[in-house]
Amino acid sequence: MSSLQMHAIAGFLRLTRKRGAAPDPAASAEPPRPPAKLAQRHAVSTRTVGGFTCHTVAPRDRKAERAVVYLHGGAYISHVSPQHWQLISQLTDAGLRVEVPHYGLASRYTYRDAYPFVTTVYDQLLREVNPGQVTIMGDSAGGGLALGVAQSLAAAGVPQPGRLVLIAPWLDLTLSNPGIPATEARDPWLTSSRLLEAGRGWAGGDDPAQPRLSPINGPLAPLPPIDVYIGTRDLFFPDVRRLQELAAETKANVNVTVCEGAVHVYPLVPAPEGRAAARAIVRSLAS
Repeated sequence: MSSLQMHAIAGFLRLTRKRGAAPDPAASAEPPRPPAKLAQRHAVSTRTVGGFTCHTVAPRDRKAERAVVYLHGGAYISHVSPQHWQLISQLTDAGLRVEVPHYGLASRYTYRDAYPFVTTVYDQLLREVNPGQVTIMGDSAGGGLALGVAQSLAAAGVPQPGRLVLIAPWLDLTLSNPGIPATEARDPWLTSSRLLEAGRGWAGGDDPAQPRLSPINGPLAPLPPIDVYIGTRDLFFPDVRRLQELAAETKANVNVTVCEGAVHVYPLVPAPEGRAAARAIVRSLAS
């Protein structure tokens, strides 16, 4: 059973957010800087890569041997949130360096802008860190982008990261899985109609079913081990189950952690289940 806190969060989301993803009024503005507390706690630097901003968050007291490229969620229409920065800070506390690429948001920008930007950030990181010590990680829309980028790296012959970590990934922009309507009725947060609208903007007129937009349609080999975290009250749950099936068919190394009763991106949620999942993620990447 889910915790009382998770139940309360689900109720709050249903009252305040069930209308679904809404365009961020600041989407066309500059991405937010890291919070002041995070900048005080960690070494934070900023650079521009191909016209987009990338922050590096690293430990102050030691050289990081492991690194994470973190791709934030937000339906491709919202900037990085305080919950993202909190997880990034936890990763840095554990001794990891975290690259935070602020890919441009739809509909001003599309996946055609994001892929070369994120790939360049990854290539730059490989000049300093062995690829086996790098994790590409993302939540929601960022989780789908993380999987798509890994697939594109494999197609280009670029060394793969050591691991992928996907938190409630948006794997299929078409949301055509027949299991989605029943799950959507239980999801207190996401709605398919608004997600489809956001996805069209991100696709920029291209076929949303193509793998770089819907990486569930792309190959799972030769990708590194993939860890996925998903709650059962998450509209993306049926597609994660489909990913499991595809992994079993192709013998890909995909490990899915399912949290009963948990909402979308539950490792970012301030409930016991979320805090436990965040600790597990950090521990697995730091060890």
